Amino acid sequence: MAKESIGRWISLLYRYSQIYVSKKLEPYNIGTGQFLFLLALYHQDGLPQEKLAHYLNMDKGTTARAIDKLEKAGYVIRKTNEQDRRSNKVFLTEQGLSFKPTLYSILQEWTEIICKGLTEEEVERTLHTLIRMAENAADYIHQKCK
Repeated sequence: MAKESIGRWISLLYRYSQIYVSKKLEPYNIGTGQFLFLLALYHQDGLPQEKLAHYLNMDKGTTARAIDKLEKAGYVIRKTNEQDRRSNKVFLTEQGLSFKPTLYSILQEWTEIICKGLTEEEVERTLHTLIRMAENAADYIHQKCK
């Protein structure tokens, strides 16, 4: 096993990414806690708010606050779910849709920054390893902590 803490380095990368993304999204009135919801909606627009929370592994309160901020900023709109009138579906607005290339560009820039000097093979191996580690973490949490 490694003598260094893998978690420490993952945490450090996460904190630096939050600083970077926050600074880049500031002019667009989007916080770091909200862009993940846009990414999910780019993947599947019109998700019920509860499914959006589940998809991102967020609690309902955090999801409601993030969607509220995105709605006030003009990126999304909530509509009553016709199948279950007690819930809302979340849809991207034209502003939200047109922001997609900008958001993807910001995230790609960050990837380029953190991968500077790495070979394509190193990047692929790192990505593969991180995916396996995330799957291990998810399996453990779902089995032991629920």
